[in-house]
Order: sequence, then structure tokens, then C-alpha cells
Amino acid sequence: MTGIHHEKVALVTGAAGGIGLAAAERLGREGASVVLVDNQVELLQQVTTAMVADGRRKALAVPADIANEEEAIGCVDAAVEAFGRLDIVVNAAGIQPYGTVVDTELRVWDRVLAVNLTAIYVISRRAIPAMQSQGGGTIINIASIQSLASSARVAAYAASKAGILGLTRSIAVDHAGEGIRANAICPGSVDTALLRFSADANRGDRSVEDVIDGWGAMHPVGRVGRPEEIAGLVSYLAGPDAAFINGAAITIDGGIMAKLGIVLPE
Repeated sequence: MTGIHHEKVALVTGAAGGIGLAAAERLGREGASVVLVDNQVELLQQVTTAMVADGRRKALAVPADIANEEEAIGCVDAAVEAFGRLDIVVNAAGIQPYGTVVDTELRVWDRVLAVNLTAIYVISRRAIPAMQSQGGGTIINIASIQSLASSARVAAYAASKAGILGLTRSIAVDHAGEGIRANAICPGSVDTALLRFSADANRGDRSVEDVIDGWGAMHPVGRVGRPEEIAGLVSYLAGPDAAFINGAAITIDGGIMAKLGIVLPE
């Protein structure tokens, strides 16, 4: 199969659903062999089977809890062993419990940082040498607009996503001379299982759909995003037209970060 990512190998975490799955599907349609990583084993196998059902895409499911160092390293090793190289890493896995600094227990804090941030460090630490040996590659980290501004009661999540931006910049600066680029994507509200979990946790007497519609109305475009829209940016950043983009944090948020909270009188 030809496409802009023909003969490339991509590893995508959080690939059983949401932005991760959309990114894996997009890269696969555009020619990449894709390694899908997630801890939802049954769902991961289902989506991987569906990806290769037409016989035109190569995909491998690697079940793993990326908060576990050995399992995170094993994902990278599995990709290189299966396909001989690693060109693209998309770190899309993430969790978002609610809590302030005061009521977030240390075990919850540690888990959020382990999944959302430390796993990116561990995977990158293993992936970069593989990319160095082949002359380059690209790392794309899914952060959040909450790495730039915060809503209430997301202390651990906001901290982890802000950390992604610093880590991304460091990778970009340290390894650009080796042909390795690193960039972060900062989505606004996107219709994923994580968003629906958040909507359910905060809906009160409303339905999940009502909450999501309300969040969508806060965005100037009038709706929440779709995973496929984020996947389009992932594909672009991984492709040749983005060769001069490095160390960036790109918002894709329906304009919400451009909008002041001030409401003028009628």
C-alpha cells in the first residue's frame, strides 16, 4: 500500500480507542505498518483485527500497561522486532481522574504521572536509539490545552500534560541533529471515551450528551472535536511537509484558547 507513510513503522499508545485509534487508523491507511499498544486487551485485539481485515494494512497488537517500565520498553522492542525499524511514535495514552492537590491521593498522582508522562520518557528513551540507527524519526506526544490553562479539579492531569510540553521540547532540542523531531499536540475537548467519562462524572441531573453539547458550545466552532481531526494533525506532523516543525506545541481546539471568558453586555 502506498501513501505518505509508505514503508514507515509507527507505534501508537492508547490505540484501543479515541485519538490513539484514530491516529493508528490514519497512519495505517497512509501506508505505515502500525503497532497498537493499550492495556484493554480484548478491545485492542478487536480494533487491530479490523484494521488488517481488508489485507492492505499491516498492524500488530501489543497489550501493555505502559506505566510498567518493562512493558513500555517491550512495546518498542516488539515494533522493531516485528518490522525492523521504528519511524513514528505517537504517545496518545492518558488518564484523567478528578481532584485538587488537597484531595488527590499520592497513589492517584503517581499513577497519572506514570501513564501520562513517565511512560513517554521510557518509550522515547528506548525508541530514540532505534531512530538514531536508521537516520531519524519523529515523536508526537498528545498533550492537552490543559497543559496551557487549567479547568478545576484536574491537578494531576494538568501537571502531567504540562510536563509533556517540557519533555517534548527537550527531546526536540537534544536530538534534532540526529534527524529526530518531537512535537506535542494540545487538543481541546474531543469526543472520546475519556471525555464521556468526564462528562458522566460531572453531569449531575443532566445526560452525558447534554454535558458534551454544553462543552461544545464553549468552543467558538460550537462543538467538541472528533478523534479523526486530531489524527489528521498527527499524520501531517509525521510526514515530510512538517520537516521544519520541531519542539512545537500545537493547539487544535476549535478556538477555545483564543476566546476570553469575558462576556460583553447585550
